[in-house]
Amino acid sequence: MIDRLEQWDKALFKFLNGAHNDLLDFLMPWISDKWIWIPLYALLIYLLVKHEKGNLIFTLIGIGVLILISDQMASGILKPWVGRLRPCYDPALADSVHLLKGCGGQYGFASSHASNSFAVAIFCWLLLRDHVKYIGLLIPWAALVAYSRVYLGVHFPGDIIVGGLIGIGAAYFVFFLKSRLERLKPLKNG
Repeated sequence: MIDRLEQWDKALFKFLNGAHNDLLDFLMPWISDKWIWIPLYALLIYLLVKHEKGNLIFTLIGIGVLILISDQMASGILKPWVGRLRPCYDPALADSVHLLKGCGGQYGFASSHASNSFAVAIFCWLLLRDHVKYIGLLIPWAALVAYSRVYLGVHFPGDIIVGGLIGIGAAYFVFFLKSRLERLKPLKNG
């Protein structure tokens, strides 16, 4: 069963990574770059400060815990434990991978880009869905960031799917904890 899943994952990778063009070759490295998203993160912080006034301390702590959980599950625990080579290091694929940037670390399962992007998107959506009309656009943003990793040749689709699930799970877990803590001891900010 695992062998069959890996075959499907590699076949889907070949299809997605092989479907490239000049425009996407230009855009995808930018989409995958965490620094390009600083204005979005600044906007999210502004929106959280604006709408989470009474619970801001729990929100900020929650974001820290969220990133810690999602990033460490993907990069700190799964990558070294599973030890699945990135496509660009896989001997069966290395010569055919459309690689636009560096390959990154040797192991790719699970994608921390996908994990962190989906964690932030879902957590912010849960917090702001009643206040910000288009906050749901964070979910396609996270999917685009995740897809960029396959396009760039550094992750298999399975790496992305598991990373996304880790991020979504972390977001719901931290949102649940935050909600419980707020009920136990509401804090007032200035």
